[in-house]
Amino acid sequence: MTDQISRDGRTWKEHFPEGDLWVFGYGSLIWKPPPHFDRRVPGYISGYVRRFWQASTDHRGTPERPGRVVTVIEKEFWETLDDPHKTLEPSNTSTVWGAAYHIPASHAEEVHDYLDVREIDGYTVHYTPFYAVRPHDEHIPSQRQQSPPSELLPTSSTKPITCMVYIGLPSNPQFLRNPAERHPASVAEVISQGVGQSGRNPEYLYLLEKALEGLGLGLADGHVTDLVRRVKIIEGLHDRKGQADEEEESAEREVERSVAGGGGTVDVIE
Repeated sequence: MTDQISRDGRTWKEHFPEGDLWVFGYGSLIWKPPPHFDRRVPGYISGYVRRFWQASTDHRGTPERPGRVVTVIEKEFWETLDDPHKTLEPSNTSTVWGAAYHIPASHAEEVHDYLDVREIDGYTVHYTPFYAVRPHDEHIPSQRQQSPPSELLPTSSTKPITCMVYIGLPSNPQFLRNPAERHPASVAEVISQGVGQSGRNPEYLYLLEKALEGLGLGLADGHVTDLVRRVKIIEGLHDRKGQADEEEESAEREVERSVAGGGGTVDVIE
């Protein structure tokens, strides 16, 4: 389903013979887009599950106190794992919502190298089909729904686009192999305390929640919204509720600014 490549990354050109580049973002790339994109398309990749099961020793944590950031896990492998959030996933499919960015050929090499540095902490490059979705589609889940309805999947997308995506595989050293560390209560506790070079770990979580909402596709990820709920409770217990509310409001503003100021257009593949 995916095609891991060597760290020099040059074989990406075999997947994009025209020289341009498509990149799928399911985490920070949604609200902090790559430079030089000229199209931003909401949609999903299929056969994966998004989880905060990747340790962060740089952006949202330190080597001594790693934070937690998202990766995506192939559904077949995920089904072999113990996950209290399994009931939040659709029974018939697994989709990860996000945004795809088109990088013109004139900047593709530069952006590829930039992303290789940005996603260095345990992530490797893979390729997967991406399905574009119209945000105004009548089948799009409402803001209250945690997962997309099954009828959306075969009807709301056209021919898939091959996208490059950065994934923290279960074999990478930052993946949480200990089931106890993957439990939502443990993940939320670590997130509530994490701080790295890019800021507090709760901010990353709130930014992701707001970015997913900002795609116009509904919440579409019960794992994320449950962690937001848990972290806000922990913040309240530690008298940081005001800070949590302020960070969540700031996250919403940041998402709006990043999309408006990204330089590209929000598009739909016809």
